[in-house]
Amino acid sequence: MWFWAFKFVLIGPVLRLVGRPRVAGLANLPTEGAAILASNHLAVVDSFYLPLMIPRRIYFLAKSEYFTGTGLKGAFQRWFFSSTGQIPIDRSGADAAAGALDAARRQLAKGNLMGMYPEGTRSPDGRLYKGKTGLARLALETGVPVIPVAMIGTEDVNPPGTVLPRRARVEVRIGKPLDFSRFDGMGGNRFIERAVTDEIMYELMQLSGQQYVDLYAADLKNTGSTPEDMLRRDNTDKPAA
Repeated sequence: MWFWAFKFVLIGPVLRLVGRPRVAGLANLPTEGAAILASNHLAVVDSFYLPLMIPRRIYFLAKSEYFTGTGLKGAFQRWFFSSTGQIPIDRSGADAAAGALDAARRQLAKGNLMGMYPEGTRSPDGRLYKGKTGLARLALETGVPVIPVAMIGTEDVNPPGTVLPRRARVEVRIGKPLDFSRFDGMGGNRFIERAVTDEIMYELMQLSGQQYVDLYAADLKNTGSTPEDMLRRDNTDKPAA
């Protein structure tokens, strides 16, 4: 109940006023049944504008810190993120990735839509970064379709480090479902999972118009380096032919 109240009454009207969102490619979205929506990730509000612009409910994986706060603020956060379809996952420890995939697998088994960000974190500079293979592993194991989704302009509404939204134009572009049936039975093969992931990222690059960077966004954030510095370092570390 709260999900639909947020969408149509409490938050949705504000998001529409601020972002003036529009959607393209709704015909590519299945009207029923499980699917993975593979989206680029530019801002926190990606997880609000995407559910706003499509008719079906979407579930997302969210870091467990959103659900472990204390006091009145912590209670409000737990209620809010649970009500909007966010599923808490522990991103620390060796079993974190497996736990996240298990949570997503359960939602897909119920016939739900699962929203996932293959980059694993928000882009630090608006470019599209290398995808992690967990989404591909999930798609190959479950056989559900993967639908690329490009979020456009959300970083202007919600720039990194800001709380209050800014008026801008948001567009959600939904691409055609990707068919990976040629890889049936090959789940668990890391080379196949990388090939599937790269195909998804290529479609996102085409849909979004973003420049692609062959680095993990999380590595960039952890080192505080620029993509150019990291690529230059990688090339320097390679042995001469």
